[in-house]
Amino acid sequence: MLIANQGTLAATDRRLDGKKRTIGIVQARFNAGITNALATACRAELLRLGVLEENITLVQVPGALEIPLALQALAENLKFDALIALGCIIRGETYHFELVANESGAGVSRVALDYQVPIANAILTTENLDQAVARQTDKGRDAALVAVEMANLLEEIE
Repeated sequence: MLIANQGTLAATDRRLDGKKRTIGIVQARFNAGITNALATACRAELLRLGVLEENITLVQVPGALEIPLALQALAENLKFDALIALGCIIRGETYHFELVANESGAGVSRVALDYQVPIANAILTTENLDQAVARQTDKGRDAALVAVEMANLLEEIE
């Protein structure tokens, strides 16, 4: 089994070969300016990794709390090699931030473990809009890299 720091992987690395992969993406519409940028960067990176356009499915949900249920529906489909969660939660003045961040994160993890499907979690949790904007492109790309690498790893382990 190969273990490497994601930052050291080259585009030609077989762990990042997406040619045979089918990827499902769940994008929250809340904070759409950020989540649209996440989705654009994610899709561009998937295509760069060789994932075919017709093998990328994008579904949208109202907000971060709805992401796990949509991921579960996609996982039950059994046609996806990996899934990606895209959302943005920005801290406000109430406890709602912690609730949404904790519950959406736990739900994403539960779906991944219950269905044994890799899920790249790119639900941003930031203190303010500036932090979200600063992370939107890199985290969208990172999610694509994680999804493809983990799909390939699980295939190798099996």
